[in-house]
Amino acid sequence: MKKPDHAVEKILQPGDFFFGDRNFRIRTLLGSCISVVMWHPKLLIGGMCHYVVSSRNHKKPTQLDGRYGDEAILMFVKEAIRNGTNPNDYIVKIFGGGNMFSKEKMHVPCVDRPCGDAINSCRNVSCRNIVKGTSLLEELGFSITSKDLGGIQSRNIIFDIWSGDVWVRKNT
Repeated sequence: MKKPDHAVEKILQPGDFFFGDRNFRIRTLLGSCISVVMWHPKLLIGGMCHYVVSSRNHKKPTQLDGRYGDEAILMFVKEAIRNGTNPNDYIVKIFGGGNMFSKEKMHVPCVDRPCGDAINSCRNVSCRNIVKGTSLLEELGFSITSKDLGGIQSRNIIFDIWSGDVWVRKNT
């Protein structure tokens, strides 16, 4: 996990999005928010988002905003196209969605299976964030290779673009 001397560390705040090359390490801290991590193993490019809520729930935006899950994922699509790649070229991992306002585990309808229309059964932001992120990634052709979602704890996420390694530390 040692960072090479040339690598730059980028810390994402809620609503941030970053896409870069092998010269970056990206970090964030999640509660009910979600981070999607995408990595291209041949080109050693990738990125991370830290979205706060699943969508704006109103008309289409004129500019994409990383605070919203649906728009953050579309930002990844734009980066894939800009780099001459396809969504299925990336290794995709998704993290977060902790239920930070209750000590009870929430029921998330699609942590281990496709989501479909499961968002309608969600009762809180964490659940909606998880369902929207996983279903939209699948719908747009991204294959999720790893998930760490739900629960009642926050998470520290570290992503090294030079290797594709992602570390998750759960905070109790």
